[in-house]
Amino acid sequence: MSNKACVYLVGAGPGNPDLLTVKALRLLQTVDVVVYDRLVGAEILEQIPAGVKQVYVGKQTGHHVLPQDEINCQLVNLVRSGRSVVRLKGGDPFVFGRGSEEAEYLARHGIPFEVVPGITAASACSAYAGIPLTHRGLSRSVEFITGHCRNDEPLLLDWQSLARPDKTLVIYMGLANVVEIQQGLLGAGMAAEMPVAIIENGATKKQRRHITKLMDLEQSVQDKEFKAPVMFIIGKVVEFAAILDWFETTEYENLFLQKGTCSKFA
Repeated sequence: MSNKACVYLVGAGPGNPDLLTVKALRLLQTVDVVVYDRLVGAEILEQIPAGVKQVYVGKQTGHHVLPQDEINCQLVNLVRSGRSVVRLKGGDPFVFGRGSEEAEYLARHGIPFEVVPGITAASACSAYAGIPLTHRGLSRSVEFITGHCRNDEPLLLDWQSLARPDKTLVIYMGLANVVEIQQGLLGAGMAAEMPVAIIENGATKKQRRHITKLMDLEQSVQDKEFKAPVMFIIGKVVEFAAILDWFETTEYENLFLQKGTCSKFA
């Protein structure tokens, strides 16, 4: 193989192979070993040549194939044996991907590494749902939030800050804590009518999207039987899905816009 003995912390994007970066694809096809997570889909793995070893170290709530400490040690041992390694993570390795923890461990052990950014799920899911994360006059900022804590601990979030009406919230991994998220935002004063997008398997062929309101969020999750991976996008910008949706054509719930009723789209 042509790559030096090194760990490449690579973002695989949301699971759609068309959204891999050029560098990510090149590395997948030229390194010795690919160590990959649960959210790296089959279509991404199909880009890896037969001669490249694949090692699965996926995690999900309550079940880890390998504890994080063992993953760290394995990366070090692979490089010390002279092999080049792609550590492949869904989305971007530095956005809720624990990439910085692994990079810190490698640095402390003198292991060379590079970080290859990927398209994070927030950008991919919003784009494929027809939702801009910011928009002049509606949303001046966007905040990425993890909706899941270690060991199923309660979410320690500043609900008052999150409930501001002039920002967009993107909540990763919030399915298990949907009740706490809904109640926290409503309790902090966010409008019950605030639009919410629930997106499952965003930016892939299996994408499923439902537009609802904050007051109906928990019920919508139950009624539609959403399964992880799911992302919530909360904010006024979700209304744009009515006219900017370019990906999904078979299902659309227009709760907020009727033709000619919203002046900003006239």
